[in-house]
Amino acid sequence: MERQPVYVILGGTGGIGSAVARKLASDGATVALAARRSDRLEQMANELGGAPTEVLDATRTAEVEQFVRSVSDAHDGVDGIVNCVGSILLKAAHQTKDDEWRQTIAANLDTAFATVRAGAKVMGRSGGSIVLMASSAALVGLPSHEAIAAAKAGVVGLTRSAAATYAGKGIRVNAVAPGLVDTPMSAAITGNKMMLKASTAMHPLGRIGKPEEVATVIAWLLSDTSGWVTGQVIGIDGGLSTARGKASA
Repeated sequence: MERQPVYVILGGTGGIGSAVARKLASDGATVALAARRSDRLEQMANELGGAPTEVLDATRTAEVEQFVRSVSDAHDGVDGIVNCVGSILLKAAHQTKDDEWRQTIAANLDTAFATVRAGAKVMGRSGGSIVLMASSAALVGLPSHEAIAAAKAGVVGLTRSAAATYAGKGIRVNAVAPGLVDTPMSAAITGNKMMLKASTAMHPLGRIGKPEEVATVIAWLLSDTSGWVTGQVIGIDGGLSTARGKASA
């Protein structure tokens, strides 16, 4: 019997993470999920028919490495890892407190580094794919995004350097850079009519994104069909980072 791909999703209960899990599982892959809340993990595991899960803090590299190693040992390897852990902070630099800065860096950049390190250690022999979460805020200047833009710009640099480091081992490292996506994490924005209207207007396609749209690209980057793609940061942002204006009707 042919072995099905095995994928690890950090932040597997969030809006994008759960969409990735559903997409991969529907394609027949084995999916292992990690997140902070056991109740949400249990719910997702049940939905996916008993996926392996682990409650952990993805800012702690040792916890991430232990989980990835355990999945690899149990399933004869790991084919791909995606980091869907993150946060959103919309504050200008002078408004951002020290703890908010550190938390933003930890949630977005530290978790990305932990993902790369864990993946490199288990994929060194057979290769695989690592997908990180950047942001359109790292690619274009947006007001009041200083902390999150800095963290996600670090993810972009990490992606490209790691891609160069591990290409010889057959490990591909890419990132996706979404614009505003309709998830629980963005509820403070999407639940405010004025903020949602302003955010929507910033995207040339005239709407915010859906988790499934990001998940589709992540699933492609994890799969062998993107086998000649590494070191890339793919914008999934309705044109926010590259286009200006809105298409006419």
